[in-house]
Amino acid sequence: MNFLKIPNKKGDKIIFYHDFGRGKGQRPSTGIFVFKRPKNQIEKNHNKEALSLLELKRSHLIIERQAVGTGFIPKHKFKENFVDYYEEYIRLNKRDGNRHLENSLTQFKLFTEDKFVSPVDITQNFCKRFRQYLLDKFTGETPANYYARFKWVIAAATNDGYFKVNPTENIPSKPNPSTKLKDNLEVEEYIELLNTPCFNHEVQYAFILSCYTGLRWIDVKRLLWKDINGAILTTRIIQKKTGHPVILTLHPIAQSILKKREQLAGNYYHDGENCVFRLPSQDGCNKVLGQWIGNSHIRKHITWSCARLSFSILLKDQNVDDATIAYLLGHTTTKQVQKTYKRHRPKNQLETISHLPSPDLMPYFLNLEE
Repeated sequence: MNFLKIPNKKGDKIIFYHDFGRGKGQRPSTGIFVFKRPKNQIEKNHNKEALSLLELKRSHLIIERQAVGTGFIPKHKFKENFVDYYEEYIRLNKRDGNRHLENSLTQFKLFTEDKFVSPVDITQNFCKRFRQYLLDKFTGETPANYYARFKWVIAAATNDGYFKVNPTENIPSKPNPSTKLKDNLEVEEYIELLNTPCFNHEVQYAFILSCYTGLRWIDVKRLLWKDINGAILTTRIIQKKTGHPVILTLHPIAQSILKKREQLAGNYYHDGENCVFRLPSQDGCNKVLGQWIGNSHIRKHITWSCARLSFSILLKDQNVDDATIAYLLGHTTTKQVQKTYKRHRPKNQLETISHLPSPDLMPYFLNLEE
């Protein structure tokens, strides 16, 4: 196994390249170089260590070729720290709009409380404890989503030879249904909110935009000017089936908010890479939102996620089909719309029960003999 030696442009160094053939991409750099004419002891030492490293790479490549078809995986192909493997998996597989994969690693690190986790430590019991950690910490679909991404990583590691048997195979993902139902805003409450002053206009405009687009807090926070083209907003929520971002046609209220932001932004607007809103943390936004709601006549517990729920419910009230609502929310199926983004309580109980038999029967009831 030989390496190509190619001088750099200045001619003072020799760079080593792999030689896997003459096709495109078959001669990648090894990242190793030596000084052509070392001027001092430091450069001489560098050359000596670089050549030693090159020999190690040569040995690794020979072993890898000899192992082809045997099922044997050379030791140097393994990462001793499973956190490194996890991070590399995310780097190679992450995509815009899917935060669950990266967040699963964040929770994994918090769970282990250690920067080093050996693959041998990841047993079936370890995986059960990690799942329970997520269930104790989060509600709704979040623990299931995070654990499902962890299972992806473990499955990949099993295929790569880190585990003989997948330790998560018999440990399914589990949601943690919230015992407290989220409130949603009704049409009249939208109007009430639009007419109630808020001391933080960044939060005010951003939340109303969420109410009229169904965007999450994180989607609004990272919204860039280049994502907006007149009445069209291109979100960075990527549809899995099509591989394309979700395209939203903006409601006139949403358009007026963005127009107002454009006027206030001035030159800042013309750089498409700038954010539309400069929001505080999610907790900070919800604190402002709570004060704003408190100043209105709305007597509900409203957080930022209620905007997304309200968006879906009000569309369903107008008989918009679930498939369309799912697309607008960035989902590839109607499962979440039917399960989560729907009414869990009637808007008006009196109106609901009025559909029971008519009050005209009351005289008949009163004339009944005891």
